[in-house]
Amino acid sequence: MQQYSDLAVTWMQEYLRIDTTNPPGHEMKAVEFYKKILDQEGIENRAFEYAPGRGDLWARLPRNSGSSDGDQNPHPFDKVRAGSVAQDATRVGHPRPIVLLNHMDVVTSDAAHWKVPPFSGEIRDGYLWGRGAQDMKDEGLAQLVVMVMLKREKVALDRDVIFLAVADEEVDDTGTDWFIEHQRDLLGNAEFLINEGGENLLENGFVKYVGVDVGEKTTYWLHVVAHGRPGHGSRPNPESAPNRLVRALNKIIAYRTPLRVLPVVDEFLRDMAPYEPPERAAQYRNIRKAIEDKKFQEDVEHDESLEFLLRDTIALTMMGGSEQTNVIPPEAWANLDVRILPGGDPKALLAAVRRVVNDPDVTVEPWKGEFREANYSGTDNALYAAIREVSGKYFPGAPVVPHITSGYTENQRYRPLGIASYGFNPYTATDEEGNTEHGNDERIRVEEVRRGPRILFDVVAAVAAAR
Repeated sequence: MQQYSDLAVTWMQEYLRIDTTNPPGHEMKAVEFYKKILDQEGIENRAFEYAPGRGDLWARLPRNSGSSDGDQNPHPFDKVRAGSVAQDATRVGHPRPIVLLNHMDVVTSDAAHWKVPPFSGEIRDGYLWGRGAQDMKDEGLAQLVVMVMLKREKVALDRDVIFLAVADEEVDDTGTDWFIEHQRDLLGNAEFLINEGGENLLENGFVKYVGVDVGEKTTYWLHVVAHGRPGHGSRPNPESAPNRLVRALNKIIAYRTPLRVLPVVDEFLRDMAPYEPPERAAQYRNIRKAIEDKKFQEDVEHDESLEFLLRDTIALTMMGGSEQTNVIPPEAWANLDVRILPGGDPKALLAAVRRVVNDPDVTVEPWKGEFREANYSGTDNALYAAIREVSGKYFPGAPVVPHITSGYTENQRYRPLGIASYGFNPYTATDEEGNTEHGNDERIRVEEVRRGPRILFDVVAAVAAAR
């Protein structure tokens, strides 16, 4: 398998050098990168430019395509196909496809704050550096290598394996929305989908847990506008728009939404309890009781990794007012990034924020885009079982746990189509490495780039390879 590890590093460098910063995106440059490799490998694919410079790429390995003479080649990783995975596949008819989904666009970056240029694809200190190294060119690259491995190794397939790279995930999701609206048939009534969102936390050289994203919080952005008497900056006005806005924002920042426990969060914390100190372990084993304790509530407020699991969150992200220092403006505004747990009520949250502000000269309204209620995928199926088994092989002793992610992923758009969709990451990362996502000095260890595609290959083959 060394040839594929070498290819992964080479292709990852090439991919990171393609600037798909969104806005504006220019994802067709990434489409061309993918298409060239898929064409060379003889893998069926189609490119779609749905807007100038913006597009999606679809590729497919059809079932029973593993060998030209129709014989099923033995799978090189038969050990991971025991138990629940194999039993689940024994059913009438052909299994439905599995989709490997990734987005090609990346967020903006300021080269002045990076140690290396963001689109250099440089290897330094054991890392591959570049915007997208964590989100999510790394996973798109792993999915590409999996397609190549399945093709070259002539693995006979019992279900189609579909590769789908989309544009514009970081801003408006136009790539996924266009594909679902115009090319939905190419999804082939898929049963499973693997996307970004998983987390394999590395601490002290060991994987603490393999977190599989089974659901995500949904975004509900709010726009706060304060109104007041304008004037010259030399004559301060206590009731100015900026002053009113600051007072309103102080109230909002101090506000804490109610704590609540989702079943998946309850399961996740119980699974993690054995790895925590005694006091925290007891709280995790009975989290519904713990959240009634005032001391624990205070602890939650200071634990970013825990708070987002237990409440809807509100983050102040943008502010604006006058365009001149000596002008008091008639309006001042701010944007709030609100993330709501599955089952949450956006109207109730909006009403609560308005009550907290309690100022007739300050308005709070939803900002851009319609609210989409968050959704889940269950864990009683062949794909989740394969993830559990393969992870046990590579990360022995690490619990495989269902997880809610703090950020949005496009799984939310595919589950309503009847596709069980998960965030599964074949790479491990420390907190420091993971925090470079959307930040400065985004990077991934070279050893992870070499190993990750093999892990994902094992998962896909366990679900899709013919028995």
